[in-house]
Amino acid sequence: MYSTFPTGGRPGRRGRRDDRMSPFEAIEEQLRGLAAPRGGRAGRGDVRAAVLALLSEEPMHGYQIIREITERSAGVWKPSAGSVYPTLQMLADEGLVEVSEQDGKKVYSLTEEGRSQAEAASGRPAPWRTAAEQDVPESMVLPRATIRLVQAVAQVATSGTAVQARNVTDVIDEARRKIYTILAED
Repeated sequence: MYSTFPTGGRPGRRGRRDDRMSPFEAIEEQLRGLAAPRGGRAGRGDVRAAVLALLSEEPMHGYQIIREITERSAGVWKPSAGSVYPTLQMLADEGLVEVSEQDGKKVYSLTEEGRSQAEAASGRPAPWRTAAEQDVPESMVLPRATIRLVQAVAQVATSGTAVQARNVTDVIDEARRKIYTILAED
């Protein structure tokens, strides 16, 4: 029986299929189940470093930080609100971030001291890169690559021109043909 829930029939945070979830988001959500990381969490220092690195780019609210880390790590690392918000509070207590309110949301930005710490760490690989580059079991490589493809196609679908959409469609059609050729090989 076909379920309208992209999570296989179980409603979750994004589990209810409705007009707010695009077809691309539904596909991505289904693939994330296949590509979910198995065990292992990022250390507290990694969350701190990631927050400082992101806030050095622009002020953000907490869920924006979570979303950026998830996207930049290709879904390998999705920090929880229970790790990001305490880190933001700790950074505020240390005088590295300041909080303002915009549109009813707390927005965090770096202080001068926070910017100095972020610059000092800028020579190291971004924490989300090290998470994305970790050894990934072979069974997770294809779903993760597919998630990245869906994200790119969704970006073209939402902000690309008609010519770009046609060109991407041609690329996808060619890729599909090549995939079937690979399957047909011995």
